[in-house]
Amino acid sequence: MAAETIATAGHDVTVYERMPSPARKFLMAGRGGLNLTHSEPLDAFLNRYGEDAGVICDAVSLFPPERLIAWANGLGAETFVGSSGRVFPKAMKASPLLRAWLRRLDALGVTIKTRHTWTGFSSDGALNLSNGARGTTTIKPEACILALGGASWPRLGSDGAWVESFKSEDIAVTPLQPANSGVSIAWTDIFAERFAGAPLKRIAISVGETKMRGEALITRGGLEGGAIYAIGRAIRGALFDAASATITIDLKPDTTLDELTTRVARTRGSQSLSNFLRKAAHLDTAAIGLLREAGALPSEPSALAARIKAIPLTVTGLAGIDRAISTAGGVALSALTPDLMIKAKPGVFVAGEMLDWDAPTGGYLLQASFGTGVVAARGVLNWLDATFS
Repeated sequence: MAAETIATAGHDVTVYERMPSPARKFLMAGRGGLNLTHSEPLDAFLNRYGEDAGVICDAVSLFPPERLIAWANGLGAETFVGSSGRVFPKAMKASPLLRAWLRRLDALGVTIKTRHTWTGFSSDGALNLSNGARGTTTIKPEACILALGGASWPRLGSDGAWVESFKSEDIAVTPLQPANSGVSIAWTDIFAERFAGAPLKRIAISVGETKMRGEALITRGGLEGGAIYAIGRAIRGALFDAASATITIDLKPDTTLDELTTRVARTRGSQSLSNFLRKAAHLDTAAIGLLREAGALPSEPSALAARIKAIPLTVTGLAGIDRAISTAGGVALSALTPDLMIKAKPGVFVAGEMLDWDAPTGGYLLQASFGTGVVAARGVLNWLDATFS
């Protein structure tokens, strides 16, 4: 997005791509339908980035969802709004959009050089690029944008190796952490064996005062899925000063405690407890298994209903960063100018997941990544105008 913006203004642009082909993480995002953005009002949209995300909110305000949608439509990837408000291309994949985008970049004169890995700054501030067996190339462009990603899915190109280079240059970097990732829970062997892969639908998950509705998936090592990702920032915060955090799961968020108490107070007769809960509380097998996993079930109806509405689970950590959808942390925003130039490196800008920001899934990740690309590109254009005018 940065390359397109700068090339459209008439400048020569070269993209140095680490992988054998460009946009592999973009293509991976397309496996889930390519959720480009979200259709909710901009004020609500911006709130998704949390506090202290002014730079990110500014980027999204500059390049908001309607502009991203128009851009995608202009490339022939006609979009639609799903029932959840999320915006997708009708093709429900990234490859057609990417092919059209690469054709546009080519028409603009953008050069893409693959198999080049940025390895750090030289002593005179130039950029060192490794080209595998061909050795190292040093370049010193009039301006550059680094968009090296976070550290999730490293096989797609972003492994966070740039962090040490930045630290050696005294550029402040917040440690990279998993975001939109699963959580680790020490299930019993029996529960993990029986229910790994089972979904928990239409639930609500709480940590502290934060509560999110959605779905989750039971894994052998814990939980993952939309509801977990949405509450991930709060879980990370709870884990910051402690070895574990407690989350609670409401299996029936649309049913009041009183209504649920009335249902489970019915006479059970000869039914097994599992069959009774399935009929009276409308719980499926996995939900009932989760209830039992949290400890002996209360026999008193109000206490049983309360357990269904708030199952306590101990989270011992986050799933590995290599399988996280994204990462939090990165270049500290205090180290950057408002147009994303590194204060200590005039003419060098950063964009995307390299920045210290966090966003839930739902279109917010891609939208802000594109937005920061536009901000950094405009910063480059302003820098070039001021330097060479």
